[in-house]
Amino acid sequence: MSAVKVRNAHEVQHRAHRRTAEGLIISYTHHNGKLGALVEVNCETDFVARTDEFKTLAKYLAEHVAAAAPIAVDREQVPADIVERKREAFEAQVRALGKPESLAAKIVEGKMDAYFRDVVLMDQEWVREPKITIADLVRDVSTKTREVIRVRRFARFHMGIA
Repeated sequence: MSAVKVRNAHEVQHRAHRRTAEGLIISYTHHNGKLGALVEVNCETDFVARTDEFKTLAKYLAEHVAAAAPIAVDREQVPADIVERKREAFEAQVRALGKPESLAAKIVEGKMDAYFRDVVLMDQEWVREPKITIADLVRDVSTKTREVIRVRRFARFHMGIA
């Protein structure tokens, strides 16, 4: 990674507390009209929100939400009852295997991490390029624009599925 890219990444991290009140709401509708998504992506300034890089990022995020069906933007937004049920199910699986307690805790944490990578938008592998996560994609555009970029929320619609 070049020194400029590293410096820019550090600048963006220092700006993380800044307000992101500008941005876009982008929609994606699948070619058959039965699947769609809305995504709100925020940034610091209207100038950045109008750039092609930001618009492209927002479009990619809407496509990804439609394709990958995340349930939350980040881990903190996953409902606590769902997290608890998953953890209990994984603990029961590990106990059934007869693993020692010291190893069981690590196995459960690994299973929880894998679960989050499946259902949390920022942890998911990008459908267009699975070598990078959505967080990496957002971070890359944030570094290029030198502004904080946040995915605020999304909604996914699938015909006939509530």
